[in-house]
Amino acid sequence: MRLRICTWNVNSVRLRHEHAARFMKEQAPDVLCLQEIKCREGEFPVDAFREMGLPHLKIAGQKGWHGVAIASALPLEDCAPLDACREGHARCVGAKVAGVEIHNFYIPAGGDIPDRALNPKFDHKLNFYETLTAELGKRDPKAPLAIVGDLNVAPGEFDVWNHRYMSKIVSHTPIEIEAFRAMEASLGLIDLTRSMRPEPEKLASWWSYRAKDFRMSNRGLRLDHILVSPGLKDAAWRLGAPASRIHDDVRGWERPSDHAPVSADLVL
Repeated sequence: MRLRICTWNVNSVRLRHEHAARFMKEQAPDVLCLQEIKCREGEFPVDAFREMGLPHLKIAGQKGWHGVAIASALPLEDCAPLDACREGHARCVGAKVAGVEIHNFYIPAGGDIPDRALNPKFDHKLNFYETLTAELGKRDPKAPLAIVGDLNVAPGEFDVWNHRYMSKIVSHTPIEIEAFRAMEASLGLIDLTRSMRPEPEKLASWWSYRAKDFRMSNRGLRLDHILVSPGLKDAAWRLGAPASRIHDDVRGWERPSDHAPVSADLVL
């Protein structure tokens, strides 16, 4: 069977559930992992997701901020949590779908100053990565597991519009990239989007609202990721290459999120 997983920082699910319905019609994901839903569990538009064919939901909500959810066409099973947020924010949610353990994260952006001592938000971000890395290191790499979400790090030179400039800006600083790579190495995680479209091709999944035309300014960052354990490598490559893409056309819809959805197919 094909399992299409999609991650999307939707930037308010109540404002953009119609976008989600359109995306469902066009791309038919089996599992839609959302970040920044910006609502509590009881405020989530459950009926809208049922109507679009995603009746199975696991929601971690928070008033006004953060919030993550997994919406699925297939039944969800509980799994051991990977809660790495020391502040108790609604930034982590996990479930098992068709035998695949999926953990959906909205990792903190980290503020403006890339210094742990001066900026508590940046320290929180790095602590989140360190905690997650330690927890993943305890897992079996042969087990089918996916780490997805807005991970708020553009890890590669070609995941930013200007590597030299962005190396001084939170999201692409050396210490953040080191934390991201350590997380990947802890379980041998595989970056499906970059595997599909190798460097030096530039990729981005986020573009600032400040630009009137995001394509013309072309100052994007690849902050949204689908990473899988070695136990899912065969499933990702079963058709010859990972079927993963960034749906940047969605960023051009009316009143869009500043993030584009990212999808990947697994053949189980």
